[in-house]
Amino acid sequence: MPDVRTLVTGRGLVEAPRWHGDRLYFSDWSAGEVIAVDLAGASEVVARVESFPLCTDWLPDGRMLLVSSQEGRMLCQEADGSLQTYAELGKAGWNDIVVDGRGNAYVNAIGFDMMAGEEFQPGFVAVVTADGSVGQVADDIAFPNGMAVTPDNATLIVADSYRHSLVAFDIDADGGLSNRRVWADLGESYPDGICVDADGAVWYADVPNRWCRRVAAGGEVLRTVTLDRGGFACVLGGPDGRTLFVTAARWQDASETGPVPPGSGQVLTTRVEVPAAGWP
Repeated sequence: MPDVRTLVTGRGLVEAPRWHGDRLYFSDWSAGEVIAVDLAGASEVVARVESFPLCTDWLPDGRMLLVSSQEGRMLCQEADGSLQTYAELGKAGWNDIVVDGRGNAYVNAIGFDMMAGEEFQPGFVAVVTADGSVGQVADDIAFPNGMAVTPDNATLIVADSYRHSLVAFDIDADGGLSNRRVWADLGESYPDGICVDADGAVWYADVPNRWCRRVAAGGEVLRTVTLDRGGFACVLGGPDGRTLFVTAARWQDASETGPVPPGSGQVLTTRVEVPAAGWP
């Protein structure tokens, strides 16, 4: 088992890790906070948004985008720290976001309120292009979770948790998606947050199986990092791009204290051989 280090502990449902500049940014959905932490463990809250989910990514110009799910808005943090509306998304239910190298912001939505016990409906993917327009670009994603873009800006990969697979699309010149295909069949895995490395493999986090796993196109398992709690998302980063950051927490069924026990959320790290590539 690889050496796994705890960088942050005592948090709630932690998600959406992103390496930016010289720090890791992640969201604590339970607290409605976006936190930045350096490799020594020093952290600060950089934004507060009452949203569940609460996912973030960065525009090429360095501004942070935040998905305010309940409001159906995409927010942008300006240089003065204020949060301004970047795009009106519409009906609530928005989940993950990834921004490609051209500034296209892909955001997905779950088709039903799982926590409220609504009947299942498949979700979809929308794009907010650099000119501010919003449009749906893919549908019939059973439960869309993490997304990643390859370093050539040519392919969007989406984790479909309920179908136990990673789905890929070609990214068209206008930001639209085409040529849908199954990038990897993951068997009984439930992929959540994902990232791409320089060899073209994908790392994905898995809550019920309590691991982060690296797979090649087609689904061949290349490496598994076992965890003592559910893995919600992962990203490669650090000065050399070879640190795998994992947001993890102890999942529990719906209860008075929420989907994870308070204080069980952690950010974990381990070293890997192949560095980060693409987005996030």
